[in-house]
Amino acid sequence: MSTTRDSSVSFDKTDTRSDEMNSTIEQWIDDLVAGVDDAQTSEEFQEWLDVQSRFHDYSYRNTLLIKRQYPEATRVAGYRTWQEEFDRHVQEGESAIWIWAPIITKQCPECENSPSYHEDSDCDYDETPPEEWSEGLVGFKPAPVFDVSQTEGESLPDLDTEATGDAGDLVGRLTGAADEVGVTVRIVPEAKWTHGEAKGICEQLSLVDMQPRVEVRDRENDADLARTLIHEYAHALLHFDIDDDTERSKREVEAEAVAYVVGRYCGLDTSGSAFYLAAWESDDPEIVRDRLDRISSTAEELIDVVEDGA
Repeated sequence: MSTTRDSSVSFDKTDTRSDEMNSTIEQWIDDLVAGVDDAQTSEEFQEWLDVQSRFHDYSYRNTLLIKRQYPEATRVAGYRTWQEEFDRHVQEGESAIWIWAPIITKQCPECENSPSYHEDSDCDYDETPPEEWSEGLVGFKPAPVFDVSQTEGESLPDLDTEATGDAGDLVGRLTGAADEVGVTVRIVPEAKWTHGEAKGICEQLSLVDMQPRVEVRDRENDADLARTLIHEYAHALLHFDIDDDTERSKREVEAEAVAYVVGRYCGLDTSGSAFYLAAWESDDPEIVRDRLDRISSTAEELIDVVEDGA
């Protein structure tokens, strides 16, 4: 069975193909930006955003610590926070993720030590007693936190980002085109998936082989499986040699916009991408338009890959 392509779109005419692809993709990007605007104002997104606001915004240093200890972490909180804020409990046997927690206490106005350290220091400040000192940051201490995947209990609100529709043989075409894209690809059964809540990953295969490895979590929804494959292929084409966490949200925007365009071309309903982008770049959906050239060229490349496999 063949993939059902969007019947309103055809790029078959060689002499006008490039112009038609560019104008169509630009229109679809406009549709996606409008969809993100609608998603941001929806009740579903506002409920999700409220829950996200209760999770601590970790420093860059702690984010790196979390990533190194638990690369698949998505939502992290302390043991009691999970219990008291979210009615969830850390599962027995789970190992903590260790971060640095700030120590806030009374602080000497001169040496900036806590009262106990101030007493043992050479500081002569005695204008006001310690009980009148203002509080401040005096140091850091190790603190354990846990990812949502290490907990169980009440469900957290989630956004419906799944693609739907008749994927036909699109998954097969995409996996068959792995060499052409320049990746090693593997669809991993749900029971053997080791990357937490992520639907897919793109990473270096080994220190010797620099080829990107794409893995996606298997599921019954072939349309969403195909969307995830396209998303990870876009990462491989656009971002594989980039290691800058400050740009992570923009990389996700680019990859998901590519998945939206290619999925839509193939006749899938990828409107759920608007929620995905709202979650990553909720304050600036215009970033999609700002990166139109990169998104468009990568989408065109993957559309050609899909067509070659027809």
